[in-house]
Amino acid sequence: MLAVLAVATIVGLLWRRREGRVGEPVSTEDGRDVREVLRELEVDPAAASLTFVQFSSAFCAPCRGTRQVLARAAETTPGIRHVEVDAESHLDVVRALSILRTPTTLAVDPAGREITRIVGQPRLEQVRHLAATVG
Repeated sequence: MLAVLAVATIVGLLWRRREGRVGEPVSTEDGRDVREVLRELEVDPAAASLTFVQFSSAFCAPCRGTRQVLARAAETTPGIRHVEVDAESHLDVVRALSILRTPTTLAVDPAGREITRIVGQPRLEQVRHLAATVG
């Protein structure tokens, strides 16, 4: 019983550590440019100095928290825009962008290039720091 509890604790701590991780951009699997994919979603990255494109699903609890963090950042930080995309309605885009779980958020510059991606729920400080380093 103690061994199972110890293993579960370790797995939980590792999972928590990965949440909100800011990672490297990933190229599309089908060779399309990220800008093409954004056009399909009718997302205009030129509208802000940094656009966060959040991929969510209906039954994803961390997606709600991510929406709140990114909406707050967009409201309080000049130059940030937040767009939420229903991953279930855009499976072809999800596959093309190699999105493996929700929430996954792409940080996109005005030219439509993916700067980085955030897997899991970010903290507001992370989002603001990223915006400051890009803008």
